[in-house]
Amino acid sequence: MSSKARREYLEVMQERYHSASCQERSTLLDVMEEVTRLHRKSLIRLMYRRDIRRKPRSRERGRTYGSEVQRALCIIAESYDYLCAERLHGNLSWMAKHLAQHGELPPLTSGLLGQLECMSVSTIRRRLAHEPKDDYWLPRAKPKPANAILRGIPMRRLPWDEREPGYFEVDLVFHSGSNASGEFACSLHLVDVATGWSEIAAILGRSYLVIQNAFQRVLARLPFPIRELHPDNGSEFFNHYLMRFWREAAPQLVWSRSRPYHKNDNRLVEQKNSSLVRTYLGYGRLNTVEQATAMNRFYEKLWLYYNFFQPVMRLESKEAIPQPDGSYRVRQRYGTASTPLDRLRATGVLSQKDEETLLELRRATNPRKLRVEMRELADAILRMPSATAAHKVQDVYQTLYRPPTTTLSPSVTLSFERMETQAAN
Repeated sequence: MSSKARREYLEVMQERYHSASCQERSTLLDVMEEVTRLHRKSLIRLMYRRDIRRKPRSRERGRTYGSEVQRALCIIAESYDYLCAERLHGNLSWMAKHLAQHGELPPLTSGLLGQLECMSVSTIRRRLAHEPKDDYWLPRAKPKPANAILRGIPMRRLPWDEREPGYFEVDLVFHSGSNASGEFACSLHLVDVATGWSEIAAILGRSYLVIQNAFQRVLARLPFPIRELHPDNGSEFFNHYLMRFWREAAPQLVWSRSRPYHKNDNRLVEQKNSSLVRTYLGYGRLNTVEQATAMNRFYEKLWLYYNFFQPVMRLESKEAIPQPDGSYRVRQRYGTASTPLDRLRATGVLSQKDEETLLELRRATNPRKLRVEMRELADAILRMPSATAAHKVQDVYQTLYRPPTTTLSPSVTLSFERMETQAAN
């Protein structure tokens, strides 16, 4: 409680004190003693004062430190490169003697040294607050402004009960190992909330060029349109180059983002990062063109194996059950496990031609053989040598996806390409 607030409180209590009985006065003193932290005798004296308010000073207090001390303090602070008052305190007198030996200060008197020694931290801070500093001390550049694009992107979570496909949680998985310096491979991962459909693409580095190319790879094989993207707050997703790309590729696309330091806002993709990416490729460092190219070949097989043959469970309902202690327990009920392809077919967003093509691709695929191929390819990627210090430069253009020149829809084209490749093998 401030001094002013304490006085105002006592003014109110003074009226009640004088109109109370002896027993009531004792109770009021107990309350005032607890609130103000003043001694009981001090409170009694204040209750019988005519005016509790603090009286103004009859004359102002004189200056303790003169201009000579102020000038010496400024020179010493400049010699210390304008340290904070806490670090200057206790180190003024010996620096003054040192500067006087070098001719930076006039001959020192015992009075000046005594004032420098007893000067408090608050006084040092107050006396140096408005003193001009040399230009060298001033900051070289303005602070870096915040990402202006993020201001127009709302923060929220995608609803868990979303029924329409096309609402994707997005994340970037780093394959940097224990050292995050330099260029290394990353996995761009998208998971659809309604169906569990997963799209993964490997990139080398995090430039806007490779991020844009990874999204082009995803769009080429995705059999349904993207309605909303929900990444974290990374600048690899929110930059002018990528925003321009999406304005041209999907003008109706909606953006949202998770809250900073809240990984649960992207709970589905974070869980799939562990089961679809880390389970196969681990946490080691992958940083070469050969590794990134092989990762995309692996993700092609994983795309087929997971989306066509791996049943997933989705949350169907939540129920709050009251407990005896007054709290609530949430009961979650999950539906029957079904593959992302079957969930996608149930939504009715696929055209008849695309649905027949995808079903034909599933019928022509041996999942047991595909699983062995995935394991062998993942082991081969982990056995590939990483870039050494002498060969750090990698040509990312060799890892870029080049869309086929065809008039068919991307999903149908890619599906037919996979069927032809499997028939040739």
